[in-house]
Amino acid sequence: MLRSFGLGGALIGLNVLPLARAFAAEGTDALLLNCIDYRLTGATTSYMTQNQMAGKYDQVVLAGAALGAKNDKFPDWGKTFWDHVQVALDLHHIHKVVIIDHRDCGAYKVILGKDLAANPKEEFDVHAVQMRSLRTDIVKKYPALGVEMKLMALDGSVEIVT
Repeated sequence: MLRSFGLGGALIGLNVLPLARAFAAEGTDALLLNCIDYRLTGATTSYMTQNQMAGKYDQVVLAGAALGAKNDKFPDWGKTFWDHVQVALDLHHIHKVVIIDHRDCGAYKVILGKDLAANPKEEFDVHAVQMRSLRTDIVKKYPALGVEMKLMALDGSVEIVT
């Protein structure tokens, strides 16, 4: 298989174990919760990198991000989120959860039955309420975890939610 990519045996002697141990020893800083939307995968990675988080976070991806983690229509998604938080704590000793919701989110349309994109203030407020509610639950269950909340626009710009 390596030969088909022109790499020949060049990688055979490469020992990545020390590098893997170094990353494991350092651990990750956060668990990122973000949406499945293909329009923002690159922007989300860029944002995390620009904020010195490259290689320092685990990731769980749910449609709707915060709403995906806490809704009545798809309750199993919430269980999945909480299972991932626990695994990230157990394996990588995370210190915080970073929630990145985004504008024009289809999951908010599907789950809430309302298109919020036409009213940016209402859209921000609805996302903020959802993220704050999830933050309350996270801090109640894991008081030592910090929670950061952000709302990303389709152009990749980010607003902080407090």
